Amino acid sequence: MKTRRTLIRSSLEWQMTTAPLPHPAIPVLAERGGTQLKTPRPVILVDTREQNPFDFSRFYGRFAGVEGKPLKLGDYSVAGLEDVCVVERKDLPDLIHSFTAERSVFVNHLRRMSHYPHRLLVITAALSQVKSPYPHGRANPNRITQSMIAVLAGLRVPFLCTETHELGEELVASYLYQVHLYHWLETNDHGRFLSDNDL
Repeated sequence: MKTRRTLIRSSLEWQMTTAPLPHPAIPVLAERGGTQLKTPRPVILVDTREQNPFDFSRFYGRFAGVEGKPLKLGDYSVAGLEDVCVVERKDLPDLIHSFTAERSVFVNHLRRMSHYPHRLLVITAALSQVKSPYPHGRANPNRITQSMIAVLAGLRVPFLCTETHELGEELVASYLYQVHLYHWLETNDHGRFLSDNDL
């Protein structure tokens, strides 16, 4: 009996390619009536205490600059929007440590983040890594994962897992750029959308 060949593989078989596409050459643009709006470029702020900071040099065309300064909260923000935008970055060992040995301090930190209109927890590890046994230490991956879900559901702080540090750089650069762009559009009476009948 002949077996049929499946034309489309199951999504369970899909894997991330070893070389994701490069970031877009130009950032998201805002337009009204088909005409591009001339918008200012933001300055990214990087907390000076960040241990392994993202390198935003690939994205300098999007930003007027990158400055290091001590931030009140989090690791990244946008100049002028420090009180409304906060991004916290964790690699997997730091995430595990934060949800175990430093749990009360980290939960308080996340609670403060929850008061910001724009807040994001970025984990530079795949979700499957967070959920898998850890080679060192006795932390329970299920407890760490459920803590992340509690942060999302209870504190309403969204999290994003990225497979690599470099992918984290791109997503945080895009996030900060778009937070700035939406803020600029709204404060300049253009409304909170990028283009007519769109996002």
